[in-house]
Amino acid sequence: MRVAMLAPIAWRTPPRTYGPWELVTSMLTEALVERGVDVTLFATLDSITSATLDGVVPAPYGDDASIDAKVWEFRHLAHLFEQAGQFDLIHNQADFPAHAFARLTDTPIVTTIHGFSSDRILPMYVEYQEVVHYVAISDADRHPDLRYAATIHHGIPIDDFPFHPVGSDDLLFFGRIHPDKGAAEAIVAARASGRHLHMYGIVQDTDYYEQEVQPSDDGVSVTYHGAVGGTQRLHALGAARALLHLINFEEPFGLSVIEAMACGTPVIASRRGSMPELIEHGVTGFLVDSLDEAHQAIERINEIDRRSVRRAVADRFTIDRMADAYLTLYRRILGV
Repeated sequence: MRVAMLAPIAWRTPPRTYGPWELVTSMLTEALVERGVDVTLFATLDSITSATLDGVVPAPYGDDASIDAKVWEFRHLAHLFEQAGQFDLIHNQADFPAHAFARLTDTPIVTTIHGFSSDRILPMYVEYQEVVHYVAISDADRHPDLRYAATIHHGIPIDDFPFHPVGSDDLLFFGRIHPDKGAAEAIVAARASGRHLHMYGIVQDTDYYEQEVQPSDDGVSVTYHGAVGGTQRLHALGAARALLHLINFEEPFGLSVIEAMACGTPVIASRRGSMPELIEHGVTGFLVDSLDEAHQAIERINEIDRRSVRRAVADRFTIDRMADAYLTLYRRILGV
């Protein structure tokens, strides 16, 4: 089976720090190669993979301001689809623009829908649902106007996430500094508990950062560390009493949620979007509907067995489970 894996070009695949779509693309690509699938990864030229790397985009537009996102995205897409006939299947991880080519090739296309930024993009999904096989990353993110081939939760290589049996007294925020992700709510909840909040993530909304995060960043009650990768990232995810994920939107998935859980860190999350699919209330964390409930959950977090938290990820959210689910889908589409 020859698969063309189309990665986004905002960040390198895999990303150096932030880049959830690129991270999932990389993990799936590597797992498919391990299973003997002939994968060509179409990504930025600085990407790292054991698959065949192909591409024309010199660098991610998230890292290099000279890369015009729209111009290079179309170069990227054209480069793949001009050789689409060489592949048995194209797996699109880069949102709706690839659908413009869907009726120009006989090669089946799978699109993993990583989330809807707005219903304004729906016309590029509704129009092509008869010729593109859509995958939802959670049941919560299935749009009622679309037909889906499958729901496949993301998976992670759990052995890459060291288990922390104790954690610490400190709390964790791990995500984009943006109103959607609930950074301000995490600060309020942490202060009410009297515990130190460590914050990690890229600043996606500068005004929000300057108004809600920067004034609280005193290094005593709140410390903002910026974006992190490597061992520092793994330590941050594991060395916490709990991850505060008090989101303000219907989040389609939450990679940081299952990554923290893989380290044994329980999660206190808003009962929105995919969170009820990821978190078992009272077992791997708590689902809350208010800041008062979040504060109560922080005080109850010792009721959670950190071994049970990690076990839940091992049972439900591994990269092997994700890769096997996609391979099953590929074979069903190809009739093999």
